Amino acid sequence: LIAAVDQKSLDKHLANSGPPIALSPLTQGSSKRWPTIVTTEGKNGGSSASFEVDEITLPLNNPWNSWMRVGGFDFFADGKRAAVATWLGDVYIVDGIDKKFGKHKWQRIATGLFQPLGVRIVDGNIFVTCRDQIAKLHDLNGDNEIDFVESFNNDHQVTEHFHEFAMGLQTDQEGNFYYAKSARHAKTALVPHHGTLIKVSSDGANSKIIANGFRAANGVCLNPDGTFIVTDQEGHWNPKNRINYVKEGGFYGNMFGYHDVTDNSDSAMEQPLCWITNNFDRSPGELMWVPENAGWGALNGQLLNLSYGTGKIFLVPHEKIGGQAQGGMISLGLDFPTGIMRGRFHPENGQLYATGMFAWAGSKRGDGGFYRIRYTGNTPKLPIQLEAKKDGIEIEFTTKLDATQSQNTESYQVEVWDLKRTRNYGSRHYNQRKLAVEKAVLSADKKHIRLHIPKLKPTWGMAIRYNLSSADGEKFEGEIHNSIHKMPKS
Repeated sequence: LIAAVDQKSLDKHLANSGPPIALSPLTQGSSKRWPTIVTTEGKNGGSSASFEVDEITLPLNNPWNSWMRVGGFDFFADGKRAAVATWLGDVYIVDGIDKKFGKHKWQRIATGLFQPLGVRIVDGNIFVTCRDQIAKLHDLNGDNEIDFVESFNNDHQVTEHFHEFAMGLQTDQEGNFYYAKSARHAKTALVPHHGTLIKVSSDGANSKIIANGFRAANGVCLNPDGTFIVTDQEGHWNPKNRINYVKEGGFYGNMFGYHDVTDNSDSAMEQPLCWITNNFDRSPGELMWVPENAGWGALNGQLLNLSYGTGKIFLVPHEKIGGQAQGGMISLGLDFPTGIMRGRFHPENGQLYATGMFAWAGSKRGDGGFYRIRYTGNTPKLPIQLEAKKDGIEIEFTTKLDATQSQNTESYQVEVWDLKRTRNYGSRHYNQRKLAVEKAVLSADKKHIRLHIPKLKPTWGMAIRYNLSSADGEKFEGEIHNSIHKMPKS
């Protein structure tokens, strides 16, 4: 007891205060706070296209008026349940994720988290990336509600600036966690974590900054070899959106991030895999690899990028020359009513599940969504590899091409442009120009087309539009946006 009285008065009060309150019952969990289970009806797509979309309908009408803007999710080991976090700060468990969507049961298990934008389940434990910490959620009495939110790691510092989101959550084979911490908008960094990719040890005891110079990396892709890919957003010191193959210790261009780089020249930063122009994808989300054993046919082993800004999913064909990753993006042809940010392949059926939301600066303005992107077995007609050549570029497709149309140079339109990286927000296209395709040569397997473009040089911005037919006569068209940093000499 503490009191502004003399000792005699304090002793008298102590004698009348009764026995101390037992605290142990407060560590055993409480009765349910949200006993209501909200049931929604799933929506199943068709089967004719290469990819069909099924929807796990969100409980938009719920007893708590919870705003269902989904910031992240992960599956439990059985694959029938997932933990879903909303940007508002709630966490739900959704049950009933079966092969054919029917009824899905949503149970609210936690609330009050600080803008969660990443979820990972490890050994049945739910971890959530929040603006102020990685939180570990504990159910102490087995009633499937969270009784204790453990601050698993809160090393990253937080200011009041709105822009410094903490985004994504992945783990490596050793159990270490990875996420990205955004920088401030148009303001110099205040804390060491502004604009960084962060590693947290498997026990949460310590953390490490892997790379810096990011503006707003919306999620983390962990590569099979232990390296990383992250996107970043157009803005100050970022002339356009970008996809970054991350090197440990690398600086990725944002002078307003926290780092010790004083040289603001382009040569002082790591170049991205590609620069993404606005009308192609105004705000990229998280990337992910299609597992080699997934149910995605010709796209198994390929890299995907989700789009918050346009509600699309892109394929990312690319290569490495002299250690520099370069390539581009092409849409899978799917449109979603909300931004798409987080994706995971299902542990059992091998299909992609994706969630997302809208807050601002997006073209798709539905509050949020949870979808399955299901490969039907109909091979898509898409480019899966881009390779720069000494006098042009070679594109590999998933399907055999019609020889006549694919070797007609009129089937292609190529444009390139320059960008200027400054402290100003973004960049317009400079010196945008068309390049002539002088010859198109089809390979013996009829899946590779080599475009001879004599005036092609390394370029930050490039568009390749094609209008082709497959060998069986089906017409298709597409548009690739890409960057070329290096071209082979032979």
